[in-house]
Amino acid sequence: MSLLRIYHYPEPVLARPAAPVTLFDEALATLARDMAETMYAAPGIGLAAPQVGVSQRLVVIDCAGKEAPPALIVAVNPQIVAREGSVCEEEGCLSVPGYYTAVKRDAKVTVNFCALDGTPRQIVAEGLLAVAFQHEIDHLDGILFVDRLSPLKRGMFKRRYKKMLEQQKELL
Repeated sequence: MSLLRIYHYPEPVLARPAAPVTLFDEALATLARDMAETMYAAPGIGLAAPQVGVSQRLVVIDCAGKEAPPALIVAVNPQIVAREGSVCEEEGCLSVPGYYTAVKRDAKVTVNFCALDGTPRQIVAEGLLAVAFQHEIDHLDGILFVDRLSPLKRGMFKRRYKKMLEQQKELL
């Protein structure tokens, strides 16, 4: 297993829709293991393959929390098939480090996906897990959480983020 590079906004791979996975092989399993290790090390609660430069529909999610045992979900070709309710929670993203903002999401989602061996699965997710699935599936569609902001807030984000990146470069 190895840690993977996490791509940051505005790298092009983050804005492209990912291709469906068609080959359920050892390479896919290795990618999923490396993504999980990278997510835990970051630390984060979710990671999509495009965030590590792989344009495939694969996500790893673990919302168990630091004190609980790991509850890793590996979802291949995930698709939201039902939505309910509405929540507005603060989100962050490993691909947009240092920036957090409230994003409106569905409170409950039903997600169809495949396990690493190709077996069809379904999960009904609420709370943080529902938000995480929506956030990671957005990555598979080339959408970042900041793309869900109003035009005014998105403009403010872009200016603030550009300034933050310039300050980081000055420190290097």
